Amino acid sequence: MPKKKLVVFSGAGISAESGIRTFRDSGGLWEQFRIEDVATPEAWKKNQALVLEFYNQRRKQVMEAQPNAAHKLIAELQNDFEVQVVTQNVDDLHERAGSKKVLHLHGEIMKARSSVDEDLIYPLSSYELKAGDLCEKGSQLRPHIVWFGELVKEMEHANYLASQSDLFIVIGTSLNVYPAAGIINFVLPSVPKWLVDPVEFDLEYIKGLKQISKTAVNSVPDLRRELLEYV
Repeated sequence: MPKKKLVVFSGAGISAESGIRTFRDSGGLWEQFRIEDVATPEAWKKNQALVLEFYNQRRKQVMEAQPNAAHKLIAELQNDFEVQVVTQNVDDLHERAGSKKVLHLHGEIMKARSSVDEDLIYPLSSYELKAGDLCEKGSQLRPHIVWFGELVKEMEHANYLASQSDLFIVIGTSLNVYPAAGIINFVLPSVPKWLVDPVEFDLEYIKGLKQISKTAVNSVPDLRRELLEYV
């Protein structure tokens, strides 16, 4: 009998518990900068050095972080389900925890890409991406990140994956950031759904949704128990 398809939609909250600050956190990296100055195509044209340094510091933070219990649970669930992760996060913590199928909506910080050909993508082994690091076509490499104002090209693929799910989990995101938050509208009404967030939301309009009002890490025992009922 084939395994049920479990789609996990993850956001910044799951990585925050590994010490990766989000741009909304006080004291986070983003507090030192305006988004417009470091995370837009206009910022790249205006001050490449600042953008490179900003993402170098974020990359260093990611490399120092470790997957937490929630990342590890999602990887473990591959033993019982066909698991597809769709993440808004740019870190590689899902992969390092052992998840095999991870779709990054907003890019991957451990990769760089050509600034003239977005299909030329390169893995990074160091936290530093420097001025003068060029793609094979001779252009400066940029962070492989979907900046504010750029198209989220993987969104259509993500929505399709959601539409094919037998079980659906939202973890570490409150379904407030669009277009990504609209993914739950593509999940069939009959599919069991879980929202893991320490804050309770009025989401009665979403059929089949159960809320676990805990952080990602603290939800692990509840999620494991409930999901294994569907094996």
